[in-house]
Amino acid sequence: MNQAILKTFALQIEKAGVLIEALPYLQRFRGQTFLIKFGGSAMDDPELVQGLLRDIVFLEVAGINPVVVHGGGKAISKAMTEAGLEAKFVGGLRVTDERTIDIVERVLFDVVNRDLVETINRFGGRAVGVHGRDVFIGRKNAPVKGEDGEPVDLGFVGSVHNFREEAVEAAVAREEVPVISPVAAEEGTGAALNVNADIAAASLAGRLKAAKFVYISDVLGVMRDPADASSLIPTLDRAGAERLVNERVITGGMIPKVRSAISALDAGVQKVHMIDGRIPHSLLLEIFTRSGIGTEILP
Repeated sequence: MNQAILKTFALQIEKAGVLIEALPYLQRFRGQTFLIKFGGSAMDDPELVQGLLRDIVFLEVAGINPVVVHGGGKAISKAMTEAGLEAKFVGGLRVTDERTIDIVERVLFDVVNRDLVETINRFGGRAVGVHGRDVFIGRKNAPVKGEDGEPVDLGFVGSVHNFREEAVEAAVAREEVPVISPVAAEEGTGAALNVNADIAAASLAGRLKAAKFVYISDVLGVMRDPADASSLIPTLDRAGAERLVNERVITGGMIPKVRSAISALDAGVQKVHMIDGRIPHSLLLEIFTRSGIGTEILP
């Protein structure tokens, strides 16, 4: 063919090449469930959130079953300030009294969750909000040590102990995207408990035997040096991840993420991905390209 013609259509040809690269992944994952958890500063920029939700619509249209668990810590802190309450944290967990849990529950479901569902639907997807209390069954956390070494009662803060996954499975069967808030119903009382969204999402991914569990946050992935993007580790297995924790390469807030990822793999998740939601289309780049863009953790 005439080279001038090929040059004229070079951009279109390149776009077609991207689609062809994605083809085997689309074929492999059609009909499978992806558990997607996102939070952090990736939720602070409306354009980034809209881009992410468009990517989730793409997954749905491609025949993949996305299940979303979201965070919303900054929105909760803002609402608490507006209500004249001070946000207090111990060991990275929000101290949650009766007034605070009311705000947590309302903001997560009535504000954050509703906005995500409406945006997905506006982009032509089909989403439904699912209150976390209809999915997660939890138990209150024991008191934790404060800065002075004395025990602090966290109040209505808990961890996931069991599930009622019927609402999630029913939404998937209707070809809808269930969007779930990270609040649990206390075992026995049904009271609302504030739960760690990362750990709740990992637990649900294991329960659903998801093909992929994707953390979308504000870090590139697992890095040897958080200040050096070139130190990103593209692939880890469970043993390698634990070794990096013991060697203090993985530190701080990445430790519970990695440990919950390992728990998800132990429960039957096929692969875990950690990606940076500040990068446009990071979800699609990680799933549908050979090189990926973040860190994948394998069984």
